[in-house]
Formats: sequence, structure tokens, C-alpha cells
Amino acid sequence: MAYSELLADRVRRSLTQRNVFFAEKKMMGGLTFMVDDKMCIGILQETLMARIDPDHYDTALTRPGCREMDFTGRPMKGFLFIDAEGTDHDEDMEFWVQECLDFNPRAKSSKKK
Repeated sequence: MAYSELLADRVRRSLTQRNVFFAEKKMMGGLTFMVDDKMCIGILQETLMARIDPDHYDTALTRPGCREMDFTGRPMKGFLFIDAEGTDHDEDMEFWVQECLDFNPRAKSSKKK
């Protein structure tokens, strides 16, 4: 299993309830949710991957279950891993989804033009 279907369903439900148009794309060994053709939020195994405002990064790291995303061996500023401790409660999950959506309009797209 590359990613948790339960976690994916929770993200889908949250985005749908907010009337956000999104696409799903399998990448980085997991599943990402693309909003406006940009990676917004993702899932790798049982872990949520959040792309947030780099200005909120240090504060976000103090939240339960949150850690640096060190996919390449180096922390990626603005990208976080959130373990089950930080997503088990609906309020926590909604916090992370909203953080990702708030940053998405300012996030750079990696799409080649």
C-alpha cells in the first residue's frame, strides 16, 4: 500500500465540502491533490504531506504530529509531514487542509509552459 485510502478519503471529503476543484495525481510514491495545477496536499503511506506558507513553517512545526519533510535528506521549507497524531481529529485535519488551500494561490507551479 503506497498511501492510506482512509486518509485520502478524508482529504477528498474536505476539499469537496469546500467546493474546491482538484485533481489527483500519483507521484512521489503516494497521492497528491492538485489545486490550480499545483501540488496542494498529499499522502505518503499513513502520513499527510502539507504544502504551506513558508512564513508559517516554524510555527506549524510546533503542532502535534508535525515534522519537517525531508524527502531528499534535506528539509524542504514550506513542506511538512503530519503523522496520525496531527490528523486523527477532524479539527486538526481541517486545519491542515485550510493551511494548504490558503497558500496554494501563492505557490509556484512546477508545470512547464
